[in-house]
Amino acid sequence: MAFQQGLSGLASSSKALDVISNNVANASTAGFKQSSVVFADVYASALTGAVSTIQIGIGSTVNAVRQAFTQGNITTTNNPLDMALNGNGFFVIARNDGTTAYSRNGQFDVDNQGYIITPLNERLVGYQRDEATGLIPASGGSIGPLLIPQNEIQPRATTDVEIAGANLNADDVNPANRVPPGPGTFSQTDPDSYNATTSIDVFDSLGQKHALSLYWVRTTATANNEWTVYASLDGDPATQLIDSATNAPGTLQFSNLGLLSSGTSNFTFERTLTTGAADLSMNIDLDKMTQFGSPFSVTDVSQDGFTSGQIAGIAISQAGIIQGRYTNGQTQDLGQVALVTFRSPNGLTSLGNNLWAASPDSGPAVLGRPGTGLNGVISAGQIEESNVDLTQELVQMIIQQRNYQANAQSIRTQDQILQTLVNLR
Repeated sequence: MAFQQGLSGLASSSKALDVISNNVANASTAGFKQSSVVFADVYASALTGAVSTIQIGIGSTVNAVRQAFTQGNITTTNNPLDMALNGNGFFVIARNDGTTAYSRNGQFDVDNQGYIITPLNERLVGYQRDEATGLIPASGGSIGPLLIPQNEIQPRATTDVEIAGANLNADDVNPANRVPPGPGTFSQTDPDSYNATTSIDVFDSLGQKHALSLYWVRTTATANNEWTVYASLDGDPATQLIDSATNAPGTLQFSNLGLLSSGTSNFTFERTLTTGAADLSMNIDLDKMTQFGSPFSVTDVSQDGFTSGQIAGIAISQAGIIQGRYTNGQTQDLGQVALVTFRSPNGLTSLGNNLWAASPDSGPAVLGRPGTGLNGVISAGQIEESNVDLTQELVQMIIQQRNYQANAQSIRTQDQILQTLVNLR
């Protein structure tokens, strides 16, 4: 049986060398998982009646070739669409033949239709933004090829303006009480008739930009720390802001600590437009203003309107949310990458091209989102390298070469023994 034993050893070592060579060849393949050979001994128990004291093995065999789904190193790339999976899970790929495959290779791009694709022009699958609600489904939801819409983001009219950081000078007096005195009535064209002013850009329903100017005038009720606020749109005649609660002209009043104490801090401002856009109706929030003994300053203003915009770039979060950045400064969630896990990844069928397919041995794919359940997180602008350890593979190559040579020597020795028997006379 020595010939059979030696031949089985040669076959096993040859198979191991094949696996090692494949590992070495894919040492630079993104998302590749190294394989190893599982050997087993072979016994012909039928010839001996399975008597343990006289059993002699008849060689070796390869029981399995297993892949090690350990984490590969993470490398930064210059492509914002590249994604590295840090932890468990597989990307879901919709193949061109209608089937579904799974991959750890996160090298993606966008095709001429806006779909996120692999180098084989097959589409990455995930949760698409619901156009009706403008949101990504929080739970459940169907998955499909991820699309980056190329259409413009629609404009939004300003409805809320907030002066989030501003100070009125406590040393200011009513302009009529200055030395020399200013005019007794407010006029937006006369800087001497008001104490402070600032301007902020707002937008109408067509995305057209308008300049909203605010003017503060300290009243003659100096002891009450009272201020009147006026507003003008695009230089039209300014009007006193309307108290949102009383629907009447309102004032700002500060305490002796310089903080708002009474009156109102929420105002309404409306204007009729002749540009074809809807009339503007805005809430102006001044509740964070102060009155301290320092010069007038505005440190933070905000408003919720914007003009239309084209997509200018994308960013991907650790949770796999794909966010579009637009030329108007807005951002919008466009979709979320879907991940799957398997109870037995070694049961997956290798398809080549960095792809696997589910099989009865792997169990069903468990769908989820990055960072939830057993799924890892995503690092954008990076890829996961092959987990092949070249040093280990080269050492294993030497070992299997020695094993191959030893098995060949076993066959040669058996041949010499048989030759001796044949030459007996």
